[in-house]
Amino acid sequence: MEQIFTEKDLERKKKNEEKRREKELKKQKALEKAELAQLKAEEAEQDGTESSKKSKKKSVKRCDSEENPQDFIDPETPFGEKKRLSSLMAKAYSPVAVEKSWYEWWEQSGFFKADAKSSKPAFVIILPPPNVTGILHTGHALTSAVEDTIIRWKRMSGFNTLWIPGVDHAGIATQVVVEKYIKSKRGLSRHDLGREEFIKEVWKWKNQSGGTIMLQQRRLGASLDWSRECFTMDEQRSKAVTEAFVRLYKEGLIYRDNRMVNWDCSLRSAISKDEVTYIEIKERTLLEVPGYKKPVEFGLLTSFAYLLEDGSGEIIVATTRVETMLGDTAIAVHPDDARYKHLHGKFAVHPFINGRKLPIICDEELVDPNFGTGCVKITPAHDPNDFAVGKRHNLEFINIFTEDGKINSDGGPEFTGMLRFTAREAVVEALRKKGLYRGAKNNEMRLERCSRTNDIIEPMIKPQWYVNCQIMGKKALDVAINDENKKLEFIQKQYTAEWRRWLENTHDWCISRQLWWGHRIPAWYTTLEEDQLKDVGSYNDHWIVARSEEEAQKEANHRFSGKKFALSRDPDVLDTWFSSALSPLSNLGWPDETDDLKAFYPTSVLETGHDILFFWVARMVMLCMQLSGDVPFNKVYMHPMIRDAHGRKMSKSLGNGIDPLEVINGETLAGLHKRLENSNLDPNQLLLAKEGNAKDFPKGIPECGADALRFALVCYTAQSDRINMDIKQVNGYREWCNKLWNAVRFAMINLGDGYTPLLTLHPETMPLSCQWILSVLNNAISKTVDSLNAYDFSDAANTVHHWWKYQFCDVYIEVIKPYFTKPEFGIERAHAQHVLWICLETGLRLLHPFMPFVTEELWQRLPWPKDCERKASIMICDYPSPIENWRNEKAETAMEIILMTKTALNAKRETLQEKPKKERLQAFALCENEFTFKIVQSHELEIITLAYLSSLEVVLNRGGEQATLLAGSAFEIVNENLKVYFKVDEAIDEETKSEKIRKTIDDIQKQIEKLRKIMSGSGYEEKVPANIKEDNMTKLTKLLQELGFFNDL
Repeated sequence: MEQIFTEKDLERKKKNEEKRREKELKKQKALEKAELAQLKAEEAEQDGTESSKKSKKKSVKRCDSEENPQDFIDPETPFGEKKRLSSLMAKAYSPVAVEKSWYEWWEQSGFFKADAKSSKPAFVIILPPPNVTGILHTGHALTSAVEDTIIRWKRMSGFNTLWIPGVDHAGIATQVVVEKYIKSKRGLSRHDLGREEFIKEVWKWKNQSGGTIMLQQRRLGASLDWSRECFTMDEQRSKAVTEAFVRLYKEGLIYRDNRMVNWDCSLRSAISKDEVTYIEIKERTLLEVPGYKKPVEFGLLTSFAYLLEDGSGEIIVATTRVETMLGDTAIAVHPDDARYKHLHGKFAVHPFINGRKLPIICDEELVDPNFGTGCVKITPAHDPNDFAVGKRHNLEFINIFTEDGKINSDGGPEFTGMLRFTAREAVVEALRKKGLYRGAKNNEMRLERCSRTNDIIEPMIKPQWYVNCQIMGKKALDVAINDENKKLEFIQKQYTAEWRRWLENTHDWCISRQLWWGHRIPAWYTTLEEDQLKDVGSYNDHWIVARSEEEAQKEANHRFSGKKFALSRDPDVLDTWFSSALSPLSNLGWPDETDDLKAFYPTSVLETGHDILFFWVARMVMLCMQLSGDVPFNKVYMHPMIRDAHGRKMSKSLGNGIDPLEVINGETLAGLHKRLENSNLDPNQLLLAKEGNAKDFPKGIPECGADALRFALVCYTAQSDRINMDIKQVNGYREWCNKLWNAVRFAMINLGDGYTPLLTLHPETMPLSCQWILSVLNNAISKTVDSLNAYDFSDAANTVHHWWKYQFCDVYIEVIKPYFTKPEFGIERAHAQHVLWICLETGLRLLHPFMPFVTEELWQRLPWPKDCERKASIMICDYPSPIENWRNEKAETAMEIILMTKTALNAKRETLQEKPKKERLQAFALCENEFTFKIVQSHELEIITLAYLSSLEVVLNRGGEQATLLAGSAFEIVNENLKVYFKVDEAIDEETKSEKIRKTIDDIQKQIEKLRKIMSGSGYEEKVPANIKEDNMTKLTKLLQELGFFNDL
């Protein structure tokens, strides 16, 4: 059973969360205190040493007085106020501390609200409404992460952004959960309570538990406009549903008909295809079915005989659902099957239903003469294929089941009142007694089950309301594929083909459900006093569709003037997807002409999972276009589906789903097991789920924070149509947040208290490292914006991550450290400070849409330029855009050589030292040309700093230097123009070195041969593009140069 949250549960959950946060802050405080004590002990012990001097220098920079642990802890912030930050940054990143208080302030400040009167261009997203049946899972977290990234980026890019939150009433899912809850707590069914009392219970439950979902959204940092929050059964949405139904009915697009539906006997309702799950059965299998004390047998093909009416023999048929023979009304053979030509037009007699004769008919569409006996029993009322046969041959349609799955009086007195699968056994036994049973054998079959109740689907003919999708479907297809009329774009082009495939073969949509929870269908049946048949629905022309009972009464008076009648409302409710399909309109106030509707319709982009492309997206386009005349959105982005780390679909039955709060806050293994125990898993499933958790999370789930979870999920969107969710990757981004935190902390220490930033920089006067970091930041901005515009969120996130981690933290911060420790670099230090601030401020804005909490906290700590207004929050600042004078290809080329040199030196260091040691080594650089020589010589400091060298001697190769350097040295090739050497004390094994050179030469020769073979291939000159031929020639030239170098050694 899904977890139910009462008011007390929510209050308890809130208190536990507060306690957990207090505990975390106490741990942090204790850690700071311990670190300070350790620092004092080390200073006392090492006083007078070099390390002590360095420590003292650092402490002077930080503060003239002794550190106070309280200075590192944020003061308590009253709810809704701007977060009060500690005077000093904590020495380690803590998600629980960083992510506290910001959201409440954002929301109270109105930063999420859109203005319908704004002159800014509008950008609108409707949040796919999650079901109000409990808690969000990581699939919902993915939706929120992607959509909030888009919204925050667009908000910072000058748009009037509106992101509308909502929750779906989830007709079937909610009714099932509440029914189970009432049954477990009070031992009552909904029928015991009655419809009115049951609906009250559902509303009560919804009001108690519905807030949990919105609490989770806030914890994820979703910047939704809560002032426009919607519920699909609130007053405005209910008004829209009624209006839409009435309009579509009057336009002839909604009608009532008797058709075959997927019937759930537990729910006593029709269900849609998306609520059906399929099980492949290979052979005889016993399955648990709701309402049965013992397992039910499936996967058997049972054969039995019908006797011919004239007594001339029998005809044998086979079925996997032998109980449906009680509804048989014909037997079909192929018209060309010579074995049965003598039976054409004859009749068989039913063994259990007196007077029922079964005509033997010919049908070449259904019957395969090579399968089985070549004879097929026809049950038009309980099989989709037989239904079609019944229509073609004008057969009798006999329903043998009651709504709760029992045999009715049309199934014969011997079986009336039996449950359908109990009747299955009884029919087989009765056939044996009559000598008509011919055996059973294993048979592969596909079984349909309801995803909500686990009951076996029963095909049944029921009168239902339908939407005619043919005309609307054609319009929805046209706006996506017709270039002249194209209004709808799928970001991932493969879904255009899926869109075409589905809409070109669309069927009418059954929109009625035999439930109690949902939008009551606005249709009244008129029973006339003169009617011979008094059952509701007996006459299709007696239905009246209206906005209210008063309106229905008025129309009935007009239509049946002078006649006596009684009105009764249809007890059925609408399919949940009907109200959801109206979301783009109803969430903006339709059918009323609201300011929101005028300002924000159509919406900008629809972002959702690809699994509901047809059930929701297509229906939105069809209904909204019909009702408004325009598409509901211009773009569609389909995100992948979340799976576990092993690629398995996350499901309740496997127990492998993950609550996003378990990732954000962390959870022990015991806590994960407790959640499983509160679910509706059977004992075997529970055991397997616990074993899976113990294997995947032996130490529980670490606290990762919302920022890390969001970032990981956005990065995952590159994984085609499915995501294998691995908590280790999320935790990796949490560790990166710590690196980000420490980078800013380093900057704050080295900027100093009195630092005043500059907004305008002149890179041409700066050191290479400063020019380079600004240039690559500029590149990162351009690529990030381009990727966001292309909806390539993974590429955008990875671009920002790459700049922060591998360029800013790993290179720039390291390479400028000498400027802050040596007095001779005063000018360079000033430049480095200004660039440091610019990089932090710009980089945090670049990162903000992906990681809102940590970027807000760090941005708020930055000093600000004088006489320059500071926005209240980073989220309402401008998103970075490229700055032309930051672009510097020359600096990038020079730094590339420096970084390649560092990489080569570090690689060689690892081969020389068994364990990584912080031991500075003496190195040499041998340059093959003046250009490389000048770059390396000019930037010895950067190479020494990054490669951790004691010294670097740069030599231009004039022919004789090479042999001298090689003596007693270990070398590594950087490129064809640069080699680096380490001077080592111990003798080098000449044989080992020679073997390495030989292997390198062999490898280069293989690459040359492979490339020459490609370049000499047939049609190479004519067919291969010029740019590829040029690249190949460059590669070949480089390989030949390297080969010459190694041959000379």
